Amino acid sequence: MKARELAKRFAYIGAGAGLVLFAIIGLLPGSFLGGVMGLNVAGMLFGLPVSPGILPRLIVGVFMLLGILVSGIVFVMGSTLIAWLLGYAVGAIVEPKGEVATQQAKTK
Repeated sequence: MKARELAKRFAYIGAGAGLVLFAIIGLLPGSFLGGVMGLNVAGMLFGLPVSPGILPRLIVGVFMLLGILVSGIVFVMGSTLIAWLLGYAVGAIVEPKGEVATQQAKTK
């Protein structure tokens, strides 16, 4: 098995693990942190305490969604990258030295 194929498989596994971790760990904190940032922005624009109008609520809601999106990107991309690098390392260790030399000779 080539190191690239092994790295690709590891990356898929890492992406799946990242999705699970995001659903368990990252969803709620992403929403909370985005909501706090939204409250700060709405407070700067409309004054504190924030009024219960439509626009401040919309700003808080958009920032909550952005917080969830950023949290998801960090979890999924981070775990995918770590697993991909781990796959390349395992592929380099597992693959015999003779196969590496013949594969390099074939690509040249």
